[in-house]
Amino acid sequence: MTGPLSPPRSTHRLRVVLAAAFAAVLLAALALAGQSRASAAVTPTAAAPAAGTGYWHTSGRQILDANNQPVRIAGVNWFGFETANYTPHGLWSRDYKSMMDQMKSLGYNTIRLPYSDDIFKPGTTPNSITFYNMNQDLQGLTSLQVMDKIVDYAGSIGLRVILDRHRPDSSGQSALWYTSSVPESTWITDLKALATRYQGNTAVVGIDLHNEPHDPACWGCGDTSIDWRLAAERAGNAVLGVNPDLLIFVEGIQTFNGTSGWWGGNLMGAGQYPVQLNVANRVVYSAHDYATSVAQQTWFTDPSFPANMPGIWDKYWGYLFKQNIAPVWVGEFGTTLQSTTDQQWLKALVGYLLPTAGNGGDSFSWTFWSWNPDSGDTGGILKDDWQTVDTVKDGYLASIKAPGFGGTGSTGGTSSGASSGTSSGTSSGTTSGTSSGTSSGTSSGTSSGTSAGTSSGTSSGTTGGTGGSGCTASLHIDNQWNNGFTATVTVTAGSAAINGWKVAWTWPGGQQETSAWSATVQQSGASVTATNLSYNGAVAAAGSTSFGFQGTASGTFTVPALSCTAS
Repeated sequence: MTGPLSPPRSTHRLRVVLAAAFAAVLLAALALAGQSRASAAVTPTAAAPAAGTGYWHTSGRQILDANNQPVRIAGVNWFGFETANYTPHGLWSRDYKSMMDQMKSLGYNTIRLPYSDDIFKPGTTPNSITFYNMNQDLQGLTSLQVMDKIVDYAGSIGLRVILDRHRPDSSGQSALWYTSSVPESTWITDLKALATRYQGNTAVVGIDLHNEPHDPACWGCGDTSIDWRLAAERAGNAVLGVNPDLLIFVEGIQTFNGTSGWWGGNLMGAGQYPVQLNVANRVVYSAHDYATSVAQQTWFTDPSFPANMPGIWDKYWGYLFKQNIAPVWVGEFGTTLQSTTDQQWLKALVGYLLPTAGNGGDSFSWTFWSWNPDSGDTGGILKDDWQTVDTVKDGYLASIKAPGFGGTGSTGGTSSGASSGTSSGTSSGTTSGTSSGTSSGTSSGTSSGTSAGTSSGTSSGTTGGTGGSGCTASLHIDNQWNNGFTATVTVTAGSAAINGWKVAWTWPGGQQETSAWSATVQQSGASVTATNLSYNGAVAAAGSTSFGFQGTASGTFTVPALSCTAS
């Protein structure tokens, strides 16, 4: 997250910080219109490859994929690796795949994944992960191996990942890219380790070199101990030396030539003193911008607010995009939306970032802070139950969401230090899991509460139910033990998109649902109904979503037939 304008330390708050389908069709049509119209009547043209293919590069203000198609990063920050939990937050409540499926279903296409250099230390162990009936393939893994799992699953479902060096260690952010305990040499060594680890894995599109440099950091002053622009060149070249395909994301500073702004949000010097790397077309500049729930700034009390905001953004970072100097990615922006000022700010910023319709990939890129609800001064896209979507906050972003990227089904790359400790039908775990913190300009998380359980043996079965009602559903028994089971139900839309669904079935024996996630499940006698939640009711044509539940049972049983009704 960011720091305020010349703030007192006490204000450095907690930073433990579907229109998509239509837009994809529209963008494809626009892209093809200029080059295929003359030949279309003569020879059928092949379908354009999915946007986001391969590694990305820059051209002027655009980010382009391997096929030179413009792409727009439109995503969320999912923090936790940078905290003393050493893993993304929320895994005490949700399975990581379920979390990422929800991100994708809401139309986000990229995850900014903050981390600290602590995850490279031998013996660093992730904590606050529930393994009972979820996250079982993360059991026994190191933090880096958990990161491997997240990166690989992201690639398989069409999400992209930007790795963000958020802190030198889990204790808090730093003004400069180094501290007395984490020197520049460690910073660069760890950046190179990540670049090597994901070499060949196109799910990772780039690395954000350091989060929110601020005073005394300078830009273009020439002092190698504080000149962030020169440090970014050193680090960027080191990363590209081992993985020349990555994008290098470079944030701003706080103060340039006496003008101060948000931590990481001041890129006024980048036009005069650009970051120049040994590999061309790799630099993306990144700005952070916030509302009054984070800190007060002078422009919020200007009589012309919010009409003054586009001029503010132009001055600090927008000019780089508007003058076709380089792409600009707003890596963090967020608010609790509790005040009228904050609501006006977010509306103005979304308008400034340009709607996807009509602008497509020729736009500012962005990742919202945050997916997590436990960011003390902004909240998140999810509410405190880690399930329910804040539809108001998510709704503000609708016009700037962008088409997703093709999934690989599996991902490449070396991912050295291969993951191990996967589940084999038996799982047991004890975990703790609520996050709390105080506004201190750092990301911190503590946990409480436990969840434990054991399971042995597996039983599986799948059946489908149709009825010409717009969707089908299938049920899979994931695990079964002597008196209980867990199951996943997959809902698939037919030839047309649906806006809601209801699945029903009748148990053949004495089974009883006891808890569920990603759906509202009700049971009366042997009859069960499950309806979508707010975030997963809309399913694209031929697309699918899923929900899960746990129940009690005795002995094996036949998987029931399901009916699915769309709305």
